[in-house]
Amino acid sequence: MSAQKRLAILVGGGPAPGINSVIGAATIRAAIEGIEVIGIRDGFQWIMEGDISHVKELTIQNVSRIHFRGGSYIGISRANPTKNPKHLENTVTSLLRLNVDKLITIGGDDTAFSAMKVEEMANGRIRVVHVPKTIDNDLDLPLGIPTFGFQTARHLGVEIVKSLMVDAQTTSRWYFVVTMGRKAGHLALGIGKATGATLTLIPEEFPEGVSKLSHVVDILAGAIIKRQSYGKTDGVAVLAEGLVEHLDPKDLDDLVNIERDAHDNIRIAEINFGEILKSKVQKRLKDFNIKVTIVAKNIGYELRCSDPIPYDMEYTRDLGFSASQFILGGGNAAMVSIQSGHFVPLYFTEILDPKTKKTKVRMVDTTSESFYIARRYMLRLNEGDFEDPHELAKFAATCGLSLEKFREQFYYLIEDDMLYRHMKDGNIKMRGTETNLAHQSHPYGADDDEHPMNM
Repeated sequence: MSAQKRLAILVGGGPAPGINSVIGAATIRAAIEGIEVIGIRDGFQWIMEGDISHVKELTIQNVSRIHFRGGSYIGISRANPTKNPKHLENTVTSLLRLNVDKLITIGGDDTAFSAMKVEEMANGRIRVVHVPKTIDNDLDLPLGIPTFGFQTARHLGVEIVKSLMVDAQTTSRWYFVVTMGRKAGHLALGIGKATGATLTLIPEEFPEGVSKLSHVVDILAGAIIKRQSYGKTDGVAVLAEGLVEHLDPKDLDDLVNIERDAHDNIRIAEINFGEILKSKVQKRLKDFNIKVTIVAKNIGYELRCSDPIPYDMEYTRDLGFSASQFILGGGNAAMVSIQSGHFVPLYFTEILDPKTKKTKVRMVDTTSESFYIARRYMLRLNEGDFEDPHELAKFAATCGLSLEKFREQFYYLIEDDMLYRHMKDGNIKMRGTETNLAHQSHPYGADDDEHPMNM
C-alpha cells in the first residue's frame, strides 16, 4: 500500500509581510481535508541538492496563530534550481521521495519562474501552484491588485519617511532615502506620493536603455537649487534602488565589488547607492558654491519581516486558502489571484513574457493619471521654470550663473523627461482639467506647512 500523498509548501526570494498567513491558511485548508502538509525549509536550497532532511510538519496546531507575525515559519532562500538541469531534476526527485504530489510555492517573479520549471519537469507527477509575494509590487497581476506584503511595506516606509521629513525641516538638511524595488518603482512612488516627499525618482521615468549617473545627480541637484532659491534648505528625496540597474556600466565602476544573487540580479541592497549619490550631488553643488547637508538612508530590510497590517493579513489568508483549495481540486500550473473578491487562477502560460521567456514584470505606468498627480506635487525643475524668466532668474542667481548658462547646464533634464514626452505625444490627458504641468512652478514641496495642500 503506497503512502499518503502530501502537500508541500516552499518559500523563495526575499521576505515579505504575510508569508506566515499564506502558510497557515493553506495548511489549515488542506488539513481539514485530511491531507498531510509539510514545509520545505529554506526554499529550494536543500531539495535541489537532493537533501530531503530539511522539512517541517505543518499542522493546524502549529500554524493557527502564525499569521500575526512577520518572517517565514519555514525559512526562505534565493536558491535557484533553474540554472542547472541537475538541480531541477533533483528538486522534482526530492519532492517525489517525500511523497509530495502537490506543491505551493510562495515568492516573487524569480520563484514563479522556478515553480513553472518544476511543474514542467514533473510532467504531471506534481501539481504546482504559486502565490505571488513581493514588497516590490512588480508581479504582473491585473491592474490595481497588489502583491502581498506591498501595502505593509509601504505603510511602514511612510512612517519612517514622515519622521525623516520632520527631522529634515528641523535640522535644515536633505535626506536621500533609497527604498527596495529592484526592477520597478512602485514602493518608492507609493511611499513618496503618500508622504508628499519633495521628489521621488523611479527607473520607469528614464528612457529605455542606458542612463547616466550624472542625469540622476542633476535632477537631485536641480531640486535642491530650486528650493534654495526660495530660502528652503531641507528636503527628502525617495529613490528606487532599481535606478542602479539602468545606469551606464561605466558609471558602475564607482560601485566596486558588485555582487549578484543566484538569479543574476545585482545585490543592490549591498551597494550604498545613497552615499554615492550624496557624494556626487554635493560635488555638483560645490561647482556653484552651494553647501548642503545630505544624509543617505536605506529602508528595506526593516520592512520585509514586519508583522503584516490587517490588509495584508486578510489578503494573504485569502490567497493561502485559495491556493490550497485550487490545488486540492486538481488545479495546476497557475498563480493565485483575488480579483474583486473572487479567486482567479492566472496560468503560467499567461504570465510568461514572450521576449524574456520569464515571468512578466509589472512596471509603474508613467502615462497614468496616478503618476501625473504624483509628479505635480513633487518639487523639481520643470518646463515651466525655463519658460518663466522670473523663476529662471532666481535659480540662476542661486548658482551664480547667467540665465543662459543655467539653461545650458540643466535644460536637458526637461528634454529627457519621460513625463513631458508623454504629454507632448498626447499620452497623458487629465479628464476634467486643462491644467498643464509644464507651467507648474511652485516654490515649496508638498512637505511644507506653506504648501497649499497643507493649509
